[in-house]
Amino acid sequence: MTPPESAPGKAPLSPHEVRSIIVGVLVAMLLAALDQTIVATAMPTIGRELGDFANLPWIVTTYLLTSTAVTPLYGKMSDIAGRRVTLLVAIAIFVIGSAACALAPSMLVLILARAVQGLGGGGLISLAQTIIADIVSPRDRPRYQGYIAGVFVTSSIAGPILGGFMAEKLHWSAIFWINLPLGLLAFAMTNSLLKKLPRHERPHRLDFLGAFLMILATVALLLALSLGGPRYAWTSAPILGLIGFSILFWIAFVVRLMKAPEPLIPAEVLANPVVSMGTAAACFGMGVFIGLTIYTPIYLQGVYGLTASQSGLALIPLMVGTVAGATFSGRLMARMIHYKRTPTIGLSVAAITLATVAAVPQGLPLVVFEILLAAASTGIGTLLPVTTVAIQNAVMPHQMGTATGAMNFFRSLGGAIIVAGFGAIVMGSVPADKAATVTMDTLAPVLAAGGFDIGMVFRWVFISATAGILVTLYSLVMMEERPLRTRIGAAPVALE
Repeated sequence: MTPPESAPGKAPLSPHEVRSIIVGVLVAMLLAALDQTIVATAMPTIGRELGDFANLPWIVTTYLLTSTAVTPLYGKMSDIAGRRVTLLVAIAIFVIGSAACALAPSMLVLILARAVQGLGGGGLISLAQTIIADIVSPRDRPRYQGYIAGVFVTSSIAGPILGGFMAEKLHWSAIFWINLPLGLLAFAMTNSLLKKLPRHERPHRLDFLGAFLMILATVALLLALSLGGPRYAWTSAPILGLIGFSILFWIAFVVRLMKAPEPLIPAEVLANPVVSMGTAAACFGMGVFIGLTIYTPIYLQGVYGLTASQSGLALIPLMVGTVAGATFSGRLMARMIHYKRTPTIGLSVAAITLATVAAVPQGLPLVVFEILLAAASTGIGTLLPVTTVAIQNAVMPHQMGTATGAMNFFRSLGGAIIVAGFGAIVMGSVPADKAATVTMDTLAPVLAAGGFDIGMVFRWVFISATAGILVTLYSLVMMEERPLRTRIGAAPVALE
């Protein structure tokens, strides 16, 4: 591995220091990833003890709104003020928000505290990826993407188990108190070593008006996606109004990008063919993956008769396959010139397997379905290191945070949109008198009681997932395959 450069006047980072920084930022990433999964199983207990079940969904929705909206801001701020300060601020806000959640005496206070927590959590994942890019060359960086994927799988498996255990055996506030030692550990591990990071920041100005417009557009869209379906009809005035406001704010944001002296996301970053196509591929690929993790358990319960806990265990191949695909693709990317070939094959396999499930949504034995699920997730996993590293490889070092933040922002937004699309397909089959009270845990029994063929309902989910993977594959094929730089801080290499 090429020794990383350090800040001016500092000694180069040693391999031990590089590993310590990576472990520290992975702990920071685990904070955000775990928080998205640990809350779900504790929500019934929270609703019962706080005496408010009606507003429970806002515990998740509020965090999603704030964390997604501020992700690009953290990327830009890290290019302006440096990675260390920005990451430490994000960790501090997240820990403060976690303590406020644990001490919340009412549902309203908890929801507001979750908003604060999201303001910190929105920067942890993209900043961790950016810091790794600062200390590891693009040629060596793919090897670490498997660890990043491992963080998400660990949180996906351990989060629901920990959440349920803490809420039942300890107290629901423990799911938030656990963030304090983890946050302090991440703070301590990165604080001193991050002072040695290579410095790429340049004199910048943050476009506050552009940031404000982007946040309004994002929040309006996510509110529409969160409330549409179960609470309000998609054609109702509140949902159409939110979508309309979102479109107006997005148009205003684009106009601001064209006219601002220094826009929030520079035009050269957006126009970069690697960034645009790579972000589109990551957006649709991750969106399909998130949608499958949320709705596949309902399919398993309805078609194969599994219990909620059994369907959770049956989802492990989906999680493990993603890590296996990301690790395999990352190791090959570090050795191959034409690194797009691996995810191209992987996504093709994913499309074929999902299309197979769509063609036979009821006739497949459970073992065969699990094999196909693992194959699809492995194929999707091969995409993750390639898009992240290719995007970071295609921009200047002082734009790394902005590009990485934008990629994570659109990836989260794409996930929300695709999950809403899957939800519209499934919830569209729920009887009107049950739509307002149905939950993810009761959805399969409600569909069965209403006489719906769950397999045929989910046929359209898998058809949509296949279409999403095909869009991902097209975006990947259209993305330029630029040579990976072997030195940190070097200018990107363009195709001849």
